[in-house]
Amino acid sequence: MNLAPGSTIGIIGGGQLGRMLAMAAARLGYRAVVLEPEADCPAAQVANRQIVAAYDDQAALAELASASAVVTYEFENVPVAAAQTLAARIPVYPPARALEVAQDRVTEKSFLNGIGIPTAEFCPIDNDDQLTVALKKFNGSGVLKTRRLGYDGKGQRVFRNMETGGFAGTCEAMGNVPLILESLVAFEREISVIAARGRDGSIAAYDPAENVHREGILRTSTVPAGIGQQTALAAKEAVAKILSALAYVGVIGVEFFVLADGSLLANELAPRVHNSGHWTEAACTVSQFEQHIRAVAGLPLGSAARHFDCVMENLIGDDMLKVPALLAESDLMLHLYGKAESRPGRKMGHFTRVLRRS
Repeated sequence: MNLAPGSTIGIIGGGQLGRMLAMAAARLGYRAVVLEPEADCPAAQVANRQIVAAYDDQAALAELASASAVVTYEFENVPVAAAQTLAARIPVYPPARALEVAQDRVTEKSFLNGIGIPTAEFCPIDNDDQLTVALKKFNGSGVLKTRRLGYDGKGQRVFRNMETGGFAGTCEAMGNVPLILESLVAFEREISVIAARGRDGSIAAYDPAENVHREGILRTSTVPAGIGQQTALAAKEAVAKILSALAYVGVIGVEFFVLADGSLLANELAPRVHNSGHWTEAACTVSQFEQHIRAVAGLPLGSAARHFDCVMENLIGDDMLKVPALLAESDLMLHLYGKAESRPGRKMGHFTRVLRRS
């Protein structure tokens, strides 16, 4: 059943993505309550209410369920048990299964391979001896990552043409946590597809964006991506397969490596609205945030058609000093996140330049 206007949508997580979801919910006539341990978080500044508590606080989860008609989340590290607890009382979208898949890189890549979507080769790593064997398999090169909780380049180490052996202490330096070694991929570019699946199984996919990362952090997303039509279609089809396999409801972001022949390797999926989809605010009638609210509320999905070419750029740390100059530009949409403190590596906002077609 569709949510009636005036209903409340619960959002787990109070960062900038939760903020933009709450804003989209308000535009569609819904109220938003946010569960977030940090008071005066970005989402709380625009939501109707905040529950200040840990994500796994049982009393807070019960309060969120009582206050909401449906619950969603803004980040993929929501405790699975918390999502399952809520789902026993109230609809939770995307489903907890999506969290289980996305929270562990080995589980994620095994899932993708299991539904016919190729990824880089990978090996689970639990100790230095396994790392030595895996690096030998990958000719001395690879990316060592924590299996869980890494983001924006954190929890990673790159090996290039290393002699196999002599890696004592590596796993300890990485925190003695479960790891994964992924083979290095000779890719030409990175792209991502933002897509949504509604409660009725309908799917809407936005055009792929070409992404540039620096120091592990997304800097720019450009649309259209510099890829052929067949590659773009293949990426959208792969995402549709993921959505259907997970019985997904809501927006998902899936990142791909594009190889020289135009073929694709899936890199990772994010069961939420995604940084590389922020451009949809400026270039589409229905943004990824509205699309997500439509999906979880049981409303018809909107069009994912793009009306303009554009470039989205993140404002990181001291990039905030650029704001006055950016505001003087025409054809530019600025979105600041309401974060009180600017720090190196911290996303403070983003802007999208619309490139009008001749």
